[in-house]
Amino acid sequence: SVWCTELGFEVSATDFCRRMIRISLTGLCSRLSRLPHPVRGFSAAIPAPNPEPDILYNKLFINNEWHDAVSKKTFPTIDPSTGEIICQVAEGDKADVDKAVKAAREAFELGSPWRRMDASHRGILLNRLADLIERDRTHLATLETLDNGKPYTIAYAVDLDLSIKCLRYFAGWADKWHGKTIPLDGDYFCYTRHEPVGVCGQIIPWNFPLLMQAWKLGPALATGNVIIMKVAEQTPLSALYVASLIKEAGFPPGVVNIIPGMGPTAGAAISSHMHVDKVAFTGSTEVGKLVQQAAGSSNLKKVTLELGGKSPNIILSDADMELAVEQSHFALFFNQGQCCCAGSRTFVQEDIYQEFVDRSIEKAKKRIVGNPFDFKTEQGPQVDEEQFKKILGYISTGKKEGAQLLHGGGVAADRGYFIQPTVFGNVKDDMTIASEEIFGPVMSILKFKSIDEVIKRANNSMYGLAAAVFTKDLDKANYISHGVRAGTVWVNCYDVFGAQAPFGGYKASGTGRELGQYGLEAYTEVKTVTTKVFQKNS
Repeated sequence: SVWCTELGFEVSATDFCRRMIRISLTGLCSRLSRLPHPVRGFSAAIPAPNPEPDILYNKLFINNEWHDAVSKKTFPTIDPSTGEIICQVAEGDKADVDKAVKAAREAFELGSPWRRMDASHRGILLNRLADLIERDRTHLATLETLDNGKPYTIAYAVDLDLSIKCLRYFAGWADKWHGKTIPLDGDYFCYTRHEPVGVCGQIIPWNFPLLMQAWKLGPALATGNVIIMKVAEQTPLSALYVASLIKEAGFPPGVVNIIPGMGPTAGAAISSHMHVDKVAFTGSTEVGKLVQQAAGSSNLKKVTLELGGKSPNIILSDADMELAVEQSHFALFFNQGQCCCAGSRTFVQEDIYQEFVDRSIEKAKKRIVGNPFDFKTEQGPQVDEEQFKKILGYISTGKKEGAQLLHGGGVAADRGYFIQPTVFGNVKDDMTIASEEIFGPVMSILKFKSIDEVIKRANNSMYGLAAAVFTKDLDKANYISHGVRAGTVWVNCYDVFGAQAPFGGYKASGTGRELGQYGLEAYTEVKTVTTKVFQKNS
């Protein structure tokens, strides 16, 4: 759920996003009036952005200091709305990773300020960081939109909100994640300690830069680890700004180090480094395999992976049609379709198939694509030219393989990386667009007859990240939820996230879980300590 401070009430993230991205903020007021707490003047809740913000940080952040790359190399970060260069950013590689690892290991030395710090004070620092992000929320949302292309209204109201809440959630865990005493037989005192893993490499993606940074920082810092984070070369700006806030919050030098750079150089150096104790990666399954191989062939470091998906979104004939259409649209098109858990296989029961298709086409036709700083915009550009061309290639393949193009399918602007909201019908399971992760605004609608059939087809994928079912029948909802092999299943909703609930995938969608209490386990070593005592008494 999303707590909106300005509004003073809580709604589900999906419900909030649904309203945020479908219509202008002026029209939003009448929609929100149907909620339990009617709201007026909602447009005043989100401050106006500065589409040309000052870029204050574009270097490597190591040991609480700003550094040029050892090689002095830089790379351009691009505004996907125009294709123009925003600025040059220092390009870290192996030599810079080595520097960051050295700083992190010194910060993790026994007796260091970080190791000696009370767990409760780690929570204070995380809360302070969340406060600073909230203070600079407008600037961070602006950077996110400029560098990533997502609508500013979404960056401000969703990405920043969830990032802040994530850090505050894990701040609360800092002094509550602890071991146990164990009644071992004999005259012994036995207990366990929850100790930090140590130096954690974290490699984050470009689709939700701030949120994925928070997902990684929160549990690692709450449990006392130190971090080398490689940020995506497409979207380094917001993460580097957060680095300045980490220093301002009071984290000791070397505890968090942030390196912009390329995957094959900086990312590979982290994954294979002999003095990195754990690596966490969010991104494609193909790269995830390389990360796991590098971890295994080096020092057998711990690995957590949150990877790709081809999530089935199942619409039963008894579903609330209006809700199913709206949520399915949101499930696919949110964030320009650049979601690992996007509902990219929309299975619709045959007796409502045509009505669902017709309504989905009309929904797509009304979607506003354009300048992401415009409050009316629902869909911005894809993140870069590579993704742009890749998605257009999938659309072309879909047509060639016999899928019926019902809407869109082309470029949506004269410049920048904008693609029309695209809807395909009569999609078959063996088509490329039904089996491979497109990561773009391309909706594939498939027809099914029975529940058992759709469960089997839903599971016939290398992925298992998420799924959804829309029905008014609780028994059917439970049956499908239990039958689908996916880490998250939504019932009559989609993309509902909270820091309290774990997230991760089955099969080729990854290993381990992020968020919630489960998310702490990957950053913890459990040590058993057994002491001989003179006499044990109950």
